[in-house]
Amino acid sequence: MMAELGGLFLAALLAATLLPAQSEAVLVGLLVKGDTAPWLLVLVASVGNVLGAVINWLIGRSAERLMHRRWFPVKPEALARAEGWYRRYGRWSLLLSWLPVVGDPLTVVAGALREPLVTFLPLVAIGKVGRYLVLAGATLGWLSA
Repeated sequence: MMAELGGLFLAALLAATLLPAQSEAVLVGLLVKGDTAPWLLVLVASVGNVLGAVINWLIGRSAERLMHRRWFPVKPEALARAEGWYRRYGRWSLLLSWLPVVGDPLTVVAGALREPLVTFLPLVAIGKVGRYLVLAGATLGWLSA
């Protein structure tokens, strides 16, 4: 069980960074397997995913001096698109940090634009935990009428 939870945590952490990873498939697989309490799986995935977003936020804090390096993980176009969303909708756009393509760059932009961690964390957590709860609910039939 510990290896499965560790794998889920790692998949969720990597999926929240700018590296290509898929945490939803790991979560669904473990939910269907049924060996671990769903609340624990959602908790582990959520903590990993939020921590990954914090890594992005930290990268964003250094974006100005790092973004022109070849290894920098965000393409300028994705960063510009995320910055547009962020400037238009403000910190509330962080509720969409769970979305594919734009979510991860949003967390980088939040760091680059100096969003305080005290407001960043709850907004990102709401979006990411909410996504995993909906996924768990759909997988386990909690959402069916």
